[in-house]
Amino acid sequence: MHVLKKSSNFALVMYKKLKNRAWRVLKSENILRLGPWLSVRQECVELPSGKQIPTWFVLEFPDWINVIAITKDGKMVMEDQYRHALGETHYELVAGVIDPGETPLEAAKRELSEETGYEGGEWELFMTLSPNPTNHNNLSYTFLARGVEKVREQHQEPTEDIHVDIMEQEQVLEMLKDGEIIQALHAAPLWKYFYLHSTLEDSQVR
Repeated sequence: MHVLKKSSNFALVMYKKLKNRAWRVLKSENILRLGPWLSVRQECVELPSGKQIPTWFVLEFPDWINVIAITKDGKMVMEDQYRHALGETHYELVAGVIDPGETPLEAAKRELSEETGYEGGEWELFMTLSPNPTNHNNLSYTFLARGVEKVREQHQEPTEDIHVDIMEQEQVLEMLKDGEIIQALHAAPLWKYFYLHSTLEDSQVR
């Protein structure tokens, strides 16, 4: 089946809808579980061709959320924090883990409020990504929140050291261009946001 979409110049573009070529699981066992944050599943799988892979590891994580938060005066609510695996401090979006029983939207609103003190506005699901479909089983949901405002102080967890940065959108775009935002799950939705924003402006000019 082919699907029709409109591109930025309003031409019809066709692409093929893929058929899922799922592997058959012959054996599966959990070999590691670290609380709610990570578990490792080892599987023996069979490909559609009939060939088998005797050992395949799946990393099981909770689903994650990110928030592109825009204030009432059009600025972006960004954060900077240290990431120990890389040993570096970088700019990021508001992000977090979806707790058991939460919807992605509920988690996104909670994380924005806790980490920055900003709330309110109009929210929409903006992008859904897989962190690594090769061996991660979770999804990352990015929400776009327009018109948020500061209503209280941060409420960080004891292990968090998050600095809030209220930035002009042009600054964030320049950081993307300069490679200063290296978290892939944050950079991708930000690039989409700026692409759609520039496309909208171009169509209004025409």
